[in-house]
Amino acid sequence: MRRVAANEESAISELYDRFASLVYRMAYQALPSKSDAEDAVQEVFVRLWRTAGRYDPEKAALVTWVMLISRRHLVDKIRRTRARLRPVSMDPAHAASVPSGEAGAPRMETDDRMKSLMKRIDALPELQRTVVKRAYLGGQTLRQIGEELDTPLGTIKSALSRALVRLRERTGEELVV
Repeated sequence: MRRVAANEESAISELYDRFASLVYRMAYQALPSKSDAEDAVQEVFVRLWRTAGRYDPEKAALVTWVMLISRRHLVDKIRRTRARLRPVSMDPAHAASVPSGEAGAPRMETDDRMKSLMKRIDALPELQRTVVKRAYLGGQTLRQIGEELDTPLGTIKSALSRALVRLRERTGEELVV
């Protein structure tokens, strides 16, 4: 990392060769598409290059440093993406007032799937139901939900994970939320 901080081109190349596949796997798991993961890898290595002078080998192994920078970057990227998404209203009156457009059949199919999904969500235990609705329909972060419910973040994460497993079991398909 000292060589990277000194802008030594071969050091940057070595760093990339050594960790690119690891960073890519992490990005591919976290992001929705291959191109997003590839972009994230490039962004992570730019960040590593810019922060190379801060690396302290006595505090962490190089792989730990690379993964920490990668994780932080991916979390930031996901949060920025979610912040751009508009929360969906759970109010049935709002759903009825949304214009259906010209292609009525696909819209009706989507409405039916949404109604079915909402029924499955409503059948979840209270905490799981609340977390799913607030996170996916209300656009809140898990930390915000935990603070509002005065519940530890780990409990909120577990409730979301269990809820998604239950929803997958009930539908027999992979949920894309």
